[in-house]
Amino acid sequence: MSDSLPVPVTITQVVQESPTVTTIFFDTVFSSCPGQFVMVWVPGIDEIPMALSYPNAITVQRVGEATTALATKKKGDKIGIRGPFGNGFSVVGRTLAIAGGVGIAPLVRIGLEFPDVTFLLGARTSEELIFHDVLSSACDVRVATDDGSAGFHGYVAGLLDMINLDEYETIVVCGPDPMMRSILSVLESRKALEKSQFSMHRYMKCGVGLCGSCCIDPDGVCVCKDGPVFPGQRVIKSELGKYHRNAAGLKEI
Repeated sequence: MSDSLPVPVTITQVVQESPTVTTIFFDTVFSSCPGQFVMVWVPGIDEIPMALSYPNAITVQRVGEATTALATKKKGDKIGIRGPFGNGFSVVGRTLAIAGGVGIAPLVRIGLEFPDVTFLLGARTSEELIFHDVLSSACDVRVATDDGSAGFHGYVAGLLDMINLDEYETIVVCGPDPMMRSILSVLESRKALEKSQFSMHRYMKCGVGLCGSCCIDPDGVCVCKDGPVFPGQRVIKSELGKYHRNAAGLKEI
């Protein structure tokens, strides 16, 4: 696929995963690894980075103009795709996957395509648990909700108290920054950081490491080109959970 021009794809199916999250399937299968992302062009609106939840689908949470426009697309509509870009997860042996909210998107294929996976799935409420039924048919899924409406009452990091981390060779994580920072702290305290991998999300313009808008402190690596998946030992030294930068490059706490 071209790195410079979007490839036109036709939407074949739209699945409402929750009140705010939609999975959009299209007619082109992209050769990719779990964790890689694409730049999605919404004609007349914007181009934004999205993880591939399936080789032929993206999962969209409505948070702005472009994502709202995507979520209202119908079967037969067209969008543009550039990529896939970045690196994916390196999965070896028994795997623990930890997802918060729509952060499950780059992880769902791990639960479906790899053997011996335990999935810790967190959301604010039971109705916002996405991919639960799909994953439950393929792997061991354990749930946490902030309001206690399903599974463990509390944040998904609380489920780690019930997990023997020594039993896992690979730990993969994706979710909101505060959630990932809490997971980092637990893994560091339990000496499991070296086998962890985190999918980072930052504002992107180009997707190929040219514009620098997705650089992260302190070493200036680009999330698009050098990530989006980074080892936990690198992430714990970064800005994650402390601040990020907006489209103007200004720090936002």
